[in-house]
Amino acid sequence: MRIHCGFEIIFDCPRPIPMLLMLSVHPSRRDDLETPDWLKTEPVLDVRQYLDHYGNICSRIVVPAGRVSLSADFTIHDDGRIDDLAPDAIETPFEQLPDEVMIYLLGSRYCETDRLMDVAWSLFSATPPGWTRVQAIMDYVHRHIRFGYEFARPTKGAFEAYQEATGVCRDYAHLAIAFCRCMNIPARYCTGYLGDIWVPVVGVMDFSAWCEVYLDGRWYVFDPRNNIRRVGRVLMARGRDATDVPLSNTFGEALLSGFKVVSDELVAA
Repeated sequence: MRIHCGFEIIFDCPRPIPMLLMLSVHPSRRDDLETPDWLKTEPVLDVRQYLDHYGNICSRIVVPAGRVSLSADFTIHDDGRIDDLAPDAIETPFEQLPDEVMIYLLGSRYCETDRLMDVAWSLFSATPPGWTRVQAIMDYVHRHIRFGYEFARPTKGAFEAYQEATGVCRDYAHLAIAFCRCMNIPARYCTGYLGDIWVPVVGVMDFSAWCEVYLDGRWYVFDPRNNIRRVGRVLMARGRDATDVPLSNTFGEALLSGFKVVSDELVAA
């Protein structure tokens, strides 16, 4: 399968400001790129990249006053497999968890385990541990939250998503991650492209958020927003929550004036 991906994001800035961007394909998918996913800027700006401590590609720029366009356009190969399904996967005992996954058991800015601990245990303690418990969490979050872009706000965490029962894909992911961590199951936040490939087209294309959960010695993809196994995910970044993987951090005033995302299967004629 070949997938055409890209975006255009336009900012209007009253004065020069630095920006930190996380808009590149994750290093784990770099070998699948058929064309480069260069970050293009208009006007042309100096772009400096580095790897953060989660292994994500970050881009640094300083934007002049006025309008700036950020874009990318590329083709990537995908194996066309749906997300892995492993209903017999067991929970990895705490004492066997690798040191590097321990951080994904802890509460974080948008995944307030301390405020959701009692809720999680009241909802899921009776479910069989392992894959069945994680899927029960995804099912609950999928049913509990009503999707709508009007419910999005940058300060909203998992606890507020639970209380308000509304949100966007990042809120679904945050609540599911927080519940998993409360149940002693490591979980982390992911962002990337997920086009409407082999499913009905729903709404306007956007970047997507989902989660990865550590079971049976490896990470598995779960998607509480869609709650079905999907094809064509193109990972950009992973972290504890959205704090670690923002599409853009603007260190000054910047008005978002345009936003477009593309992720479509290329079908041979």
